[in-house]
Amino acid sequence: MPDSLLFALVFAAFIAGAIDAVVGGGGLIQIPALFAAYPSTAPATLFGTNKFASVFGTANATWRYARQVKMPWRTILPAAIAAFLLSYAGAAAVAWLPKDAVRPLILVLLIGAAAYTLFRKDFGQVHRPAHSGHRELFYAVLLGGVIGFYDGFFGPGTGSFLIFLFVRFFGFDFLHASAGAKVVNVATNLAALAYFLPNGYIMLLLAVCMAVANVAGSVAGTWLALRHGSAFVRKVFLLVVGVLIIKFAWDTFALSS
Repeated sequence: MPDSLLFALVFAAFIAGAIDAVVGGGGLIQIPALFAAYPSTAPATLFGTNKFASVFGTANATWRYARQVKMPWRTILPAAIAAFLLSYAGAAAVAWLPKDAVRPLILVLLIGAAAYTLFRKDFGQVHRPAHSGHRELFYAVLLGGVIGFYDGFFGPGTGSFLIFLFVRFFGFDFLHASAGAKVVNVATNLAALAYFLPNGYIMLLLAVCMAVANVAGSVAGTWLALRHGSAFVRKVFLLVVGVLIIKFAWDTFALSS
């Protein structure tokens, strides 16, 4: 691999790690970079390389958040377990449900999430958990299962959807929602790697280099989120969701034309 190409991929992994640590969405940068660098490589190998790099950055962000933020473990652990299990079902669903069939639905959901966040100025500004006991467990498992299925089946925007749902349904502020989303993201990434690694779908040396850069990016992103709080996370969330909307709209209309 030329040094310039390796540098570009490592830099992309750094930026992806920083963005992912704040609001998710690192795959918007890392996956296109891999596909551009290796257009003839099997997609499964590129996705496996991406997941390997991402899981280390996400795990590092989780650890850093846990040191500074009181983590709502009673909510996020059941959600993470459900997400891990249902991500397998999502991967299996690819065989009978075309991804293109759900693209317009995801676009509508993203627009709805962005509009709701934009017009509710107080949305996610105060951390006021809304559920407890069996109700909390039920919603956590339901939310985690749905997001896990989506991540296994499709994937883009998983972190952003998680943050929105944690704020909307559990009363978290954006900072706590971002911290909780990292735990669920680690679970879904590990579930994907449980398939990719045994089947050899990974470029290991490149994945290790990108993982180091992804961790470095996650250090920077977590520092920014913790320093500037929920208001900063909200702004980055709206920015990333806006980019996701543009991407999904482009892909949807390109496929239909």
